[in-house]
Amino acid sequence: MKGKTLVISGGTRGIGKAIVERFAKEGVNIAFTYNSNEELANSIAKDIQERYRIKAKAYKLNILEPDEYKTVFKSIDEDFERVDFFISNAIISGRPVVGGFAPFMRLKPKGLNNIYTATVLAFVVGAQEAVKRMQKTGGGVIISMSSTGNIVYTPNYAGHGSSKAAVETMVKYAAAELGEYNIRVNAVSGGPIDTDALRAFPNYEEVKAETIKRASIKRMGKPEDLAGACYFLCSDEAGWITGQTIIVDGGSSFK
Repeated sequence: MKGKTLVISGGTRGIGKAIVERFAKEGVNIAFTYNSNEELANSIAKDIQERYRIKAKAYKLNILEPDEYKTVFKSIDEDFERVDFFISNAIISGRPVVGGFAPFMRLKPKGLNNIYTATVLAFVVGAQEAVKRMQKTGGGVIISMSSTGNIVYTPNYAGHGSSKAAVETMVKYAAAELGEYNIRVNAVSGGPIDTDALRAFPNYEEVKAETIKRASIKRMGKPEDLAGACYFLCSDEAGWITGQTIIVDGGSSFK
């Protein structure tokens, strides 16, 4: 893995930051995107460069404008020699999801479209750009982050859950068509993960209690749990795994 390059969207906090740390620890160079906090992003890049002796750089990306990936990847071409892994991780929250994060009868097209754009369309455009680079080096691995909200009922989650179901299907199609280029494509689907984003939910304590109750392994998921799954899928040990959704939920979706 040492000397290879990971491109990941949304690498400044939560799951994305844990993935950045996991790959950097193994000597992988990191190109990650951020939404608005340039100072934080540059600080993280500097920190992991110094601690892990790898190359890291942050790039601004508005996930609601997927075509911005084309400009981002051109910048990555100038800074890195290759692209080996692409992980579509960034999500949206706040005002853009109004009408999308709501009970069914309050769902609105704009909010739903924004969630779909950030989840599915951004994955498609980002993956397409990554593939163009991976073909030059003989292959690579693409991952879309997903969630068990598309298989387990979660209040107010219809917009996200339906988009996650869509991106998991898109992963299968991409895997079927990109295998000839030695490119594997998978999804990592997490149960409720204890992040700042989840803690901001008004019903956080309720979600936490229910997750612990349902999980066979009696705890909340950690960002590092998903980071480990992503690293495994990008390693040679997962060399014959493609078109799959790996569920990381402590056993909670079965109960």
